[in-house]
Amino acid sequence: MTAQAPTILATSGGYAFGRRSRLRLGPLLLHAVELAQVEGRAARVCFISTAGGDQRSFAAEVDEASRNAGVQVSHLHLFTMPNVPDVRAHLLAQDVIWVGGGSVANLLAVWQVHDLGAALREAWEAGVVLAGVSAGSICWFRGGTTDSFGPDLRAVTNGLALLPYGNGVHYDSEAQRRPLVHELVRAGTLPETHCTDDGVGIRYEGTTMVEAVTEQPGKGAYVVTLVDGEVVEERIEPRLLPPLPDET
Repeated sequence: MTAQAPTILATSGGYAFGRRSRLRLGPLLLHAVELAQVEGRAARVCFISTAGGDQRSFAAEVDEASRNAGVQVSHLHLFTMPNVPDVRAHLLAQDVIWVGGGSVANLLAVWQVHDLGAALREAWEAGVVLAGVSAGSICWFRGGTTDSFGPDLRAVTNGLALLPYGNGVHYDSEAQRRPLVHELVRAGTLPETHCTDDGVGIRYEGTTMVEAVTEQPGKGAYVVTLVDGEVVEERIEPRLLPPLPDET
């Protein structure tokens, strides 16, 4: 067991740009590693990039960034077939599973074919920290808002539902996100919905929100609920994570 309780870090961030390499692991992703409480060895982090089509070029950049950050990196690719002989065993052997962004609708469809939801739930219950950005955030919830179907955002409601809420990502940077979340909560399409500005993550132990954290000052997290037929949005002030060290 790694984390002391089933832990999810759902974010709208996680990567940063570097000077010597294009990609660095950002404060949110490193916070997911910290939550695993690994001692005496490098943390094992598996990246799942189904939502982006398992692009090998991006995986190579993640490999470099992970080595520079001192973590032991692996990938679970599902195109054109799983790249490990036993997907369940591979996931259970990790300290952190980080799911990347892209099409959450496609991700959920492919995961269903491979019965990945059951393996991820087992890993979560065993103490493997589940985390991710954008599509890799929405997937842990009952649903959220997505551009998987085109530039006009729509609801997705077939998430893994490890967390019994809706999820709104990129809440401050994409104009359609906030009004659509409010509309979906008002209509009952989404339940209570937890949202993150870019650079913000929300940590859960079990299904309980513990805190919000951020890579950037001034950003927020939000809880959107329906109270007596009216949509109510409450801002949650996140804790600022330590910045990345300067590169030489």
